[in-house]
Amino acid sequence: MRRRLLPLLAVTLFAVPLLAGCGLGGPPEVTFEVAGTEISTGPAQYCDLSLTTCDDDATAPVRIDVPAGTPLRVGVPGDVAEAPWHVVFRYRNAAGEQVDGRSPIFAPDARSEYVLELPQPTDLLLTAEVQQFGPPPQTAESGEITFPVRASWVLTTPALDAA
Repeated sequence: MRRRLLPLLAVTLFAVPLLAGCGLGGPPEVTFEVAGTEISTGPAQYCDLSLTTCDDDATAPVRIDVPAGTPLRVGVPGDVAEAPWHVVFRYRNAAGEQVDGRSPIFAPDARSEYVLELPQPTDLLLTAEVQQFGPPPQTAESGEITFPVRASWVLTTPALDAA
């Protein structure tokens, strides 16, 4: 009996660390990169797959300076790229107007990186937010199709303070 327990115990002790690393480590992180400086963060909002339980983290948004005319590279891990996602952003143009924009919506597993370049070299990025969509689109009572956001990762810039 003793001989049978040792192999079982060894297998159990080996398997537990492996299982702990399989999706149980918490929400994924997104990386923002500007001119060689990278910063990663967890989600500011993260919901389960059914969108019934959501967690908010007010400390998750990151801050980095993005000089005018400098692209912002966004990298997402497979956990984010496996669902549709996009980047929404706000910038200030040379006239001082705030403009909202968004990237295309990327299909599941289509890409894990996006480079945000604003229209004019004088435009100044204020915020950028990666949004991962939840389950397939739903139709509201009004007949409009809605795309629920499951999770979001937020970047702000010092320029936002002056906006």
